[in-house]
Amino acid sequence: MDQDPIPPTIAWAGDHIELVDQRRLPGELRVLAVYSVDELCDAIRNLVIRGAPAIGAAGAMGIALAWVRGERVDIAASKLCATRPTAVNLAWGVDRARRAPDPVAAALEIAAEDVARNRALGSFGATLLAPGARVLTHCNAGALACVGYGTAIGVIRAAHEQGRQPFVWVGETRPVLQGARLSAWELNRLGIPVSIIVDGAAAALMGSGEVDAVIVGADRVTANGDVANKIGTFGLAVAAGYHGVPFYVAAPSPTFDRATRSGAEVVIESRDPVEILEVAGVRVAPDGVDAANPAFDITPRELVTAYITEHGVFEEASAAFDAANEPGVG
Repeated sequence: MDQDPIPPTIAWAGDHIELVDQRRLPGELRVLAVYSVDELCDAIRNLVIRGAPAIGAAGAMGIALAWVRGERVDIAASKLCATRPTAVNLAWGVDRARRAPDPVAAALEIAAEDVARNRALGSFGATLLAPGARVLTHCNAGALACVGYGTAIGVIRAAHEQGRQPFVWVGETRPVLQGARLSAWELNRLGIPVSIIVDGAAAALMGSGEVDAVIVGADRVTANGDVANKIGTFGLAVAAGYHGVPFYVAAPSPTFDRATRSGAEVVIESRDPVEILEVAGVRVAPDGVDAANPAFDITPRELVTAYITEHGVFEEASAAFDAANEPGVG
């Protein structure tokens, strides 16, 4: 088999964890070695590693790291879970590794399962895309947001591998440009045609008939089907609904959270306003002006055409929950 053009986002290296440093992409592909739970927490907070499935694996590996080092696993768990509150996968990965007799084995299992889930998810989702489909995606829900392969981009990747020749519009995803920096980098390496657009152009493209489907990932799907995802997702769903464009959410089972009843209960992370006030370290806003920087928004279930999981494609979230039926989900 040919080598994957995108390396694993996170890997266990015996006495430390190796992460692709996503802050440096697309300019430099650098792997960062992490030797302590505190270093891993900093890496998660500072977006060295990001994406719900990826930080789920990171949470499990953080517990494994504490266990190997003879540190208190309960303290490590508290530190890790506090880093990014919105994505349910983080607490799921931490809890699963913490409960395991061998946290290292559990972390390795989670990592392997993630890639397998995403490949299955991609295969199911690809059937939704007609040959030559023009797909719009937001933020980065690709291999870099997972251990490997990807969720939303995994669907597009599977369609590409099946010879369906998709074309992708990538929203830049302000303020830290995960779409322009990361999704476009992945798609380019995979040989999938891609064009970056400013976030504000998406509705106009839909209106002119240039988008056949919108596919996004998720940081959490609540019991009623509401979706927490990168800020801007809600607006895309509204525009897609208005223009009659299918709006698909691609998410593996650990992202489905039966314990949270609706999007109203999801804690939305607020990040440093400097991400908005500055670009590449240069202030672009007037001195004395502040900014609000919510990292996520909630898309109501009514705007979701279907949920794509490793178990199939479901129009109702309840069916996706029922299909999962596994420990740690719900």
